[in-house]
Amino acid sequence: MPPRIPHPEPGTPDVRGPLRYLWWLVRSQPWRVLRGSLFGTAWMTALSVRPYLISRAVDDGLRTGDTRALAQWVAAIVVAGVALSWLGIMRHRTMTFIREDAKARSAAVVLRQLSRVGAVLPRRAAAGEVATVGGTDIDRVAQVMTVTGPGVGAVVAYLVVAVVLWSISPLLALCVLVGVPSVVLVVAPLLRRLERAESVYRQQQGDLTARSGDIVAGLRVLAGVGGRGLFAHRYAARSRDLLVEGYRVGAVNSWIDAATVAVPGLFLAAVVWLSARMTVTGDISVGELVAVYGYVATLVVPVWFLLEGGHQLIRGRVAARRIVALLAVTPDDVGGPRDTPTPAGAATVPGSRQRARPAAPVPAPGGPATSLPAPGNPAVPVPAPAGPATSLPAPGNPAVPVPAPAGPTGPLAAPGGPADLHDRSSGLTARAGRLTAVAAADPADALALADRLGRYTVSDATWGGVPLTGVALKQVRARILVADHDAYLFAGTLREVLRGARPDGDRERIASALHAASAEDVVDALPRGLDTPLDTRARSLSGGQRQRIRLARALLAEPEVLILVEPTSAVDAHTEARIAERLRRARAGRTTVVLTTSPLLLGRADEVAHLVAGRVAATGTHADLLDRDPGYRRLVARGDADAEQALR
Repeated sequence: MPPRIPHPEPGTPDVRGPLRYLWWLVRSQPWRVLRGSLFGTAWMTALSVRPYLISRAVDDGLRTGDTRALAQWVAAIVVAGVALSWLGIMRHRTMTFIREDAKARSAAVVLRQLSRVGAVLPRRAAAGEVATVGGTDIDRVAQVMTVTGPGVGAVVAYLVVAVVLWSISPLLALCVLVGVPSVVLVVAPLLRRLERAESVYRQQQGDLTARSGDIVAGLRVLAGVGGRGLFAHRYAARSRDLLVEGYRVGAVNSWIDAATVAVPGLFLAAVVWLSARMTVTGDISVGELVAVYGYVATLVVPVWFLLEGGHQLIRGRVAARRIVALLAVTPDDVGGPRDTPTPAGAATVPGSRQRARPAAPVPAPGGPATSLPAPGNPAVPVPAPAGPATSLPAPGNPAVPVPAPAGPTGPLAAPGGPADLHDRSSGLTARAGRLTAVAAADPADALALADRLGRYTVSDATWGGVPLTGVALKQVRARILVADHDAYLFAGTLREVLRGARPDGDRERIASALHAASAEDVVDALPRGLDTPLDTRARSLSGGQRQRIRLARALLAEPEVLILVEPTSAVDAHTEARIAERLRRARAGRTTVVLTTSPLLLGRADEVAHLVAGRVAATGTHADLLDRDPGYRRLVARGDADAEQALR
């Protein structure tokens, strides 16, 4: 019978701890786990049937010379072998389904969580951390499900063998009852040591993966400033540290692997020696000696499964702890109202923030690696998993629990039309229908301002006098768009990349957005124009071309409020002048906030705000601020004394 395909909705995981998460995976497929336990128990128990049949063939057939009895017992041995093979096939088949179901559920809840937290994730977890969770950790958690089948069967088989041996010799049965737990106790300290070493190794591995991603993403910049060698040296040093930790984990693993083979073997040798002595003294027959050997040899398999299950449980617990930490990350606006959740996989809302880190590959169960949705392009909000609000540790940024701020019981009504956007923290007011430019002395202040205006962090910003955190998140995402200059570009044709923000964008709208972003030459240079396929992050394009494509995508979305972060930082002055002029026309009558220090863009703004230490120090037109604000003049001149003198 073909496996039942899991429901597209994976359910709500229990994130109160790693063991609770593993138990949730078991509870999610109870009947299949029950079948796996039954097949595993039957297979393990059936292993002890053949030694009994062999002993009867020896005593009733060989020793007595009864050919007919010998043939009957041999036939029974063959039938038992066939039945054992069938049980083994069904056990393995069922356990494979259980593991794949667990892997699919874990991948689905991780995908759903990444869509839910959106732009919050890069501030709480490194990209390498997400990649490690989505790759190795999900697979290791799925491997733990083996315990539900052969693990249960191993315990039952151990008890059955002890009972059978008791009928032959209570002394031998007592040796088995005491010996098997002793074997487990010998290996237990190694398992605890493995958990500690594995936890340290997995953390350092995630940090190193994040560092490698950052280096690759900024390779051109590093080469330009001569920093490639320095960062390569640092990466090599961290790799050596990880190698040392890997040796520690490998050493413990090697001892565990050796113990799982050697200790049961020594136990088998001791029991066989004792039974041989009893045969010599006449306490048991030769057939019973053969049976004892078979029983104890058979018992090696359950003991191995118990030790291997403990090994997998330790590794799975470490992996589950990291998955739980990721699932416990909560959005900054956790206290604000959210719309009715939509199942994972729903289309993203036009206007979703475009700040993002690269997607992390997640092995799709039974198929090739699948990319996770970029954290900065959240899908429609989905149900939050049960559990406390917890941050995922990131390199240099320890986890800090984020309390849920008090909020209204229901969403507030969003402004019915264009309205002023006001940030109380900085004192900035973006007037409705106007182009407002913000020149920040510290780029970090500009990014923080964009986060507050776009509701990507808890703030007291208002929209038309209404607290922004009180408005339904879906409405905010649909009407306010924050577009970074390094926003993520997914693989696909250029037309698909542009229409990602507006699926209904027609040819005229696309052409208009490309014109406003001065990106027509980018399309003309491509062999198939808009139908030219681009790889992930559009690496085949130059930095300036990618930036103009991002700007065109943001303009094509036509949000009511558009917040642009340094939209022309990678283009030349002539292109920047064209963009400044066309941007003003393209956004005429709609609220636009541009965070930049470019004189060309500042000169086209209706109003310019000079941001110093996170607060608005002065406002006015570009020309006014040049005349009366020396700090603004130095900022716009970008440290060039001659340019500053020319701007006076």
